[in-house]
Amino acid sequence: MSERTVTLAHGAGGTQTNELIDSVFKAHFANSMFTGDDAAVLPQIEGKIASSTDGFIVSPWKFNGGNIGKLSICGTVNDLACMGAKPLYLTCAFVIEEGFSMDALEEIAAAMEKTAAEAGVRIVAGDTKVAGRGQCDGVFITTTGIGAVMPQAHTSGTYAKPGDAVIVTGDVGRHGCTILLARDNYGIDSDVDSDCAPLWGTVESLYQVTDDIHVIRDATRGGVGTVLYEIAGQSNVGIRLDAERIPVDPRVKGVCGMLGLEPLYLACEGRLVIFAPQEQAEKIVAKLRDGKYSQNAAVIGTVTAENAGMVIMETEIGTQTVLPQPKGELLPRIC
Repeated sequence: MSERTVTLAHGAGGTQTNELIDSVFKAHFANSMFTGDDAAVLPQIEGKIASSTDGFIVSPWKFNGGNIGKLSICGTVNDLACMGAKPLYLTCAFVIEEGFSMDALEEIAAAMEKTAAEAGVRIVAGDTKVAGRGQCDGVFITTTGIGAVMPQAHTSGTYAKPGDAVIVTGDVGRHGCTILLARDNYGIDSDVDSDCAPLWGTVESLYQVTDDIHVIRDATRGGVGTVLYEIAGQSNVGIRLDAERIPVDPRVKGVCGMLGLEPLYLACEGRLVIFAPQEQAEKIVAKLRDGKYSQNAAVIGTVTAENAGMVIMETEIGTQTVLPQPKGELLPRIC
């Protein structure tokens, strides 16, 4: 029996399109807000609203620890969470290549359903297009999210201040390393798994111990190193890191050592970078270490008034070096 695949007819807007929506998307995404109309009508939200949109074109679509469906929910949920916003609603748009496996699409939708339920967000509307063979790589997903900002949350990359502690919520570089190995271009045998996770619960827990949080950023494309340079530039401050305090999974460290890669520039999909006053750092880290996705949280550096726009690394042997600024094509290219 031949494998069921997506055909151009599934994107033509007729009977097959309706069958695809009903059998895959509606079957997994149905809730009281999910609509078959042209737009979802949502209840009024009090206070400030955060909105974010993101596209996902990861190859391969499935990797150790997740797939593009899980990633598409986590990416947008986490962007909202970084602004102190409780994720409420998502819309999603699929571009599916002709010939893509229907079973694989079902697996992706099931992962989205499971992750959305964990994050407490509802998928309320969407769109499906089918591209001809060779016009896209399997499946692309774009998600847009809406969230309610907590009144006490005031975060921005422009709010970092000298004296702030720089905190990461776990080991760095694991997602990028996982994608690199999933492509099997290097013949390296390792069981590295992605850190991909929805992080609203992590952010919510921070505000249970303090409202004094200046910056929250998820370290996705470009990793922690790129995020630090972005914030240093936005806030016109310097950042000093302690290499010995940066958590890196031994498996990731081994792969990076063989390939000459810097874990700080490998993508994370379940890690936050947090800037908060030094006096708040100890209780923030203690709270994070009680969390499901932040058990390896650590203070890795300090914000300084000197060397504005630069990130300085104190190495394991006691010397100091400027962390190279990210430029050009970062490897592995994850999207």
